[in-house]
Amino acid sequence: MKIKFKIFFLYIFFLIAPSITHAADKEISEYDYLKFLGESIEKIKTDYVEHVDNKKIVESAINGILSSLDPHSSFLNAKSLNDMKIQTKGEFGGLGIEVTMENGFVKVISPIDNTPAYKAGIKAGDYITHLDKKSVVGLTLDEAVGKMRGPIGSKLEVTIGRTNEEPFDVTIKRDIIKITSVRSRLEKDVGYLRITSFSEQTNKSTREAIKKLKKNKNLKGFILDLRNNPGGLLEQAVSVSDLFLEKGEIVSTRGRDLENPETYKAKAGDIINGLPLVVLINGGSASASEIVAGSLQDHKRAIILGTQSFGKGSVQTIIPVNPFGALRMTTARYFTPSGRSIQKKGIAPDIIVEEAKVEKVNKRNGNRESDLKGALDNPNQESDENKENSNKEDVVNDFQLSRALDLVRGISLYKNKLAIN
Repeated sequence: MKIKFKIFFLYIFFLIAPSITHAADKEISEYDYLKFLGESIEKIKTDYVEHVDNKKIVESAINGILSSLDPHSSFLNAKSLNDMKIQTKGEFGGLGIEVTMENGFVKVISPIDNTPAYKAGIKAGDYITHLDKKSVVGLTLDEAVGKMRGPIGSKLEVTIGRTNEEPFDVTIKRDIIKITSVRSRLEKDVGYLRITSFSEQTNKSTREAIKKLKKNKNLKGFILDLRNNPGGLLEQAVSVSDLFLEKGEIVSTRGRDLENPETYKAKAGDIINGLPLVVLINGGSASASEIVAGSLQDHKRAIILGTQSFGKGSVQTIIPVNPFGALRMTTARYFTPSGRSIQKKGIAPDIIVEEAKVEKVNKRNGNRESDLKGALDNPNQESDENKENSNKEDVVNDFQLSRALDLVRGISLYKNKLAIN
């Protein structure tokens, strides 16, 4: 039985491990390293203080290999693989955050809109240092995520480390996370599209939302909000980019063979017919959302507004190893149409606008002609009812969105004046 186990493990290791011979260790062959690994496993099985079964040893070993390569590679056992499939379809249980590992801690890539974590004030860039007072140091990413999941309605105390702040605790109640990946509304004369993640239905939902917004014949342009969008499916990011492009490259991915990149190109047809487009990004915009922003920026099809994006420029492939689970392995880097790799750099916005809130200033009495006692009426004045409706405005608390709306309207006005001239 021990011999069979050795052969099985060495076979798996040969499948997933690259050449590990180091220049300084030429006298040690690959076989010697594999023999050393097999002997170490046997020592664990015979001498460790408690019995450890083969399943745990193999899964831990493979996960250790993958997670040591980069923060996004890991082993998915059958349960983790099933959880990932459910999440990709847009509904799962938990806190509602996209996370990675950095320096031994869980780092928040982005909270998902309208989830328990979002409502609790968790922000992109936060570090989760403890779960229910227990340190996350030493846990794998999947182990940490597993501890954050739990029965619906149960509570979890999360310790947050945030730049320039003392660590603090937040208690979050777990819930079913239902992701509506696309939301839309009309901001008077501007179409607003919010994409929270790139799941299986994102392209279809985006297309349908745009068609509804286009029924307004006075549209001046569109805003595509990708803030705190942690990414998702590559093909969905490509499809959404294609909606706004007439031609050209959208993104290319390059694996180990740099001479043969895989290139994704746009098909003819801009769904908004050349109307001004502004894309909102921030530090929580990662991966697939950076593909969209980078593509539209390089083609000069949109103005990117906000703050620097996350900088995840790698592609992960799910490689099944039935019946054990799957390898989630980084297999390529992606590049924008101009050849930029945004890995560890992110997308730099064309216009930097930091996150802030704006509020209306209370109007002072007597500062307009209409406020003066006995002022003459305007013969073209609308009825009081119409006047009230036309002056009624929502208080805009989102400073970045407010600037984006101004920008779309300004571009539209400039284009119309050029056309008239």
